[in-house]
Amino acid sequence: MENKNVTIILVHGAWGDGSHWRHVIENLHSEGYKVRSVQNPLTSMDEDIQKTKDLIDLQEGKVLLVGHSYGGAVISGAGNHDKVVGLVYVAAFAPDKGESLGGIFGRREQPAGGANIVPDEKGFLWIKYDKFHESFAQDLNPEDSVVMSLSQKPIHGSIFAAEAGEPAWKTKPSWYQVSDNDRMIPPATEQEMAERMNAKKIIHLDASHASLATHPKEITELIKEAVEAVS
Repeated sequence: MENKNVTIILVHGAWGDGSHWRHVIENLHSEGYKVRSVQNPLTSMDEDIQKTKDLIDLQEGKVLLVGHSYGGAVISGAGNHDKVVGLVYVAAFAPDKGESLGGIFGRREQPAGGANIVPDEKGFLWIKYDKFHESFAQDLNPEDSVVMSLSQKPIHGSIFAAEAGEPAWKTKPSWYQVSDNDRMIPPATEQEMAERMNAKKIIHLDASHASLATHPKEITELIKEAVEAVS
């Protein structure tokens, strides 16, 4: 029996796609929640926000947005949609109006994974294939990490310079998960963003950046708690 009161839309980040949510999707679906996962092009912030809004438009009733990593910037923009009633951030960016992801990165020394990001001739950024595990998902089993690495979806470098618009977290209830062993976004930066948005709940996981894949049970529980609050 589907819980159709709220549709959960999962928004992936850079170097991934909707399948990064695989275990979270399985958990939520098996428990009767209505869940969808967007496939964003990662070509510009505006295009990714619009693609997410397109999926929101297709849903009936309330929507809870869940964003991982760069997906947090996407849900901060797309969350201004009338149907959206709450936001969940998973080791994610939560920029304020006028901020850029590059500027947020610049607040602290570059995390270890940052050194393994390389651009191609068209301006898209990749994580070196042989460095993906140690940078993005050091606590994930090697087989799954290899699949993530070799199927990674690059993000256009211009996205890190784009200025964010008015964020939905200023007006809608939000939840945040901090990854304490994150090598892509500094954990202290995640904590700052979580506190700034006055998150209803902040949880810490002993996890890499890929907490959605390595701790799907805890992420699922946080999402369910958010659904309960906005239903």
